[in-house]
Amino acid sequence: MTDTAPLLIELGTDELPVNALPGLARAFLDGVRDALSRRGVAFADGARPLYTPRRLAVLLDGVAVAQPEQSSEVLGPYLNIALDGDGQPTRALQGFAQKAGVEWTSLERTRDQKGERFVHRSVTPGAATRDLLQAVLDEAIAAMPIPKPMRWGAHAHAFARPAHWLVVLLGDEVVPASAFGIASDRMSRGHRFMHDRPVWIGTPGDYVDGLRAARVLVDPEERRDAIVEGVQAAATAGGGVARIESGNLAQVECLVEWPHAVACSFEHEFLAVPQEALVATMEANQKFFPVLDAEGRLSERFIGVANVVPRDETEVRKGYERVIRPRFADARFFFVEDMKQGLTGMNAGLAGVTYQAKLGSVADKAARVAKLAESLATAVGVAPALAREAALLSKADLQSRMVNEFPELQGIAGRYYAIQDPALAGLAREDREALANALDEAWQPRGAGDAIAPSPLGRLLAVAERVDTLAGGFAAGLRPTGNKDPFALRRAALGLARTIIEGGLELDLPATLAAAIAALPEAARPQGDAARTLATELYDFVLDRLRGYYADRGVPTQHFSAVAALRPASLADFDQRIAAIASFAKLPEAEALAAADKRIRNILRKADGVMAEDVDTALLVEPAERALSTAVEAAWSEAGPALDRGDYVAALARLARLRPEVDAFFDAVMVNAEDPALRNNRLALLQRLAKRLGAVAELGQLSA
Repeated sequence: MTDTAPLLIELGTDELPVNALPGLARAFLDGVRDALSRRGVAFADGARPLYTPRRLAVLLDGVAVAQPEQSSEVLGPYLNIALDGDGQPTRALQGFAQKAGVEWTSLERTRDQKGERFVHRSVTPGAATRDLLQAVLDEAIAAMPIPKPMRWGAHAHAFARPAHWLVVLLGDEVVPASAFGIASDRMSRGHRFMHDRPVWIGTPGDYVDGLRAARVLVDPEERRDAIVEGVQAAATAGGGVARIESGNLAQVECLVEWPHAVACSFEHEFLAVPQEALVATMEANQKFFPVLDAEGRLSERFIGVANVVPRDETEVRKGYERVIRPRFADARFFFVEDMKQGLTGMNAGLAGVTYQAKLGSVADKAARVAKLAESLATAVGVAPALAREAALLSKADLQSRMVNEFPELQGIAGRYYAIQDPALAGLAREDREALANALDEAWQPRGAGDAIAPSPLGRLLAVAERVDTLAGGFAAGLRPTGNKDPFALRRAALGLARTIIEGGLELDLPATLAAAIAALPEAARPQGDAARTLATELYDFVLDRLRGYYADRGVPTQHFSAVAALRPASLADFDQRIAAIASFAKLPEAEALAAADKRIRNILRKADGVMAEDVDTALLVEPAERALSTAVEAAWSEAGPALDRGDYVAALARLARLRPEVDAFFDAVMVNAEDPALRNNRLALLQRLAKRLGAVAELGQLSA
């Protein structure tokens, strides 16, 4: 028998929950691998989860057929305890030998810091892997995340769905095992409709091909590729391009075992409805793929994916078209009725909708956002009156029938309604378009991979909305805890930071947060020191989100910490400093200068009292300290103006040239001189140097 063999474990079930399926499959694979590893059973790398709606499978190559030899070493009593004066075993040694199952004379000796002692060493053959697989299977199933386990039959078994078959093969042999009262064999199952009978699996290597022959694509990547290929081909045949959104594709892949694309269509008049509503219906509700025309606009065609190759595709097509038509009719009705009411009409109803008990109604929140947006408008190049008007309407579509049915269309629906609302006809055309687009853009970024708002007005609303949300959430005691964040404050903080940084908005964030806190209702608004403390907490909360943001962009933690130590008021400025630190870190002087800055700060931290920066040149008695003082002033004469114009790269590059004088100072000068006047003057010089070196970032943070 060879030393390794492939292993197959397949658990067959009823249709598993779509959203949980990939996670269950990954957990099953990881559980089996972890259980094998704990037992010292080696296996080849490179396995990936295999699954369909009706099965979870683990396929591992190169699994060792037995554990390696198991070596053990058990320490016994020291010689002074183990042997009596005549060299005979004491009861302690006899008990140790009896427990080990050997004569005491066969025990070995070893030595440690306390002296010589007895030891029992043994080597036992490793267990056969097939004898371990029942425990491996039990542990893997127990470790799977089953949020709502089901029970079935007259037993106590519980799993995500009822189980029906179990395949366990090591090489070409069936391994005796059981799960949920089902004994293992080599019989899998084919497609429920196209091959509804057992499938003989000779060896694990036959598994994928054998199921493919039985009309089951058990490899999710192969199934996903088949869906994409079929959907694209069906769309192209009709002269369009399929919209294949990754989330929708992932869901469809978990719904089918043998995908077959079916081209369908709907009535052209439904295209008068906002296409986002139609797309949402097709993707979220029906798991269909919309088809776009050559200009990227939604066409009246879509693609459904069946879990069978139908005998009569026409009937399947009719079924798909029939199920989508009522949803589209509802969307059209909602849109028409909303248009009759108008966006400004919807806005009037917000006063009766509670946003949060301490923070008032949704209308109150919109008014706070409007006040904040108006105050920031000039700084970002937006007309204050337009900013106020847009912010006051930014929540209006929450009252619409469309958003009530399709919550993900908040903002998008507002854009459509603003364009056609007669009450806004008095605005100039470009202002009306800017306002309408901003109602949609205010919610960007909607997700992790989404872009920020593209227009100045949209960015302004995005900032004002999130600042008020953060201030209100914290003031009302809704801070995120653990995995609980009911008001999505973490997402709001990241969206705020991204909008400011990526939009290049020069805003004083602490001052903006303070203004938002001051505008809160009296029931939630802190006063005095409490308000200042809250503003500081909010700034720190935003910075904490930035830590992950920059880490995702490959910025080292030390670079982030160096800039964060200065707590820049402007996040756009923060970003410029991050970029400058990246350039500085590449300079040959960077490491030594960072270490020197760290040393200087440690010296100043330990010094008593507050050091002045005024250096008395008459007290600079050592050549090295005179040279450093002169070099610092010369460097600052060039670096200072660079800082004033925001050229942090140039400022750091000039300060980096101080390295020779800094090194020479620490080599030749005793900072803590016995003469208090000399000591204080040298501390003042270091204080002055530290302030110059720390003008862009705390460089000492870069030192390991």
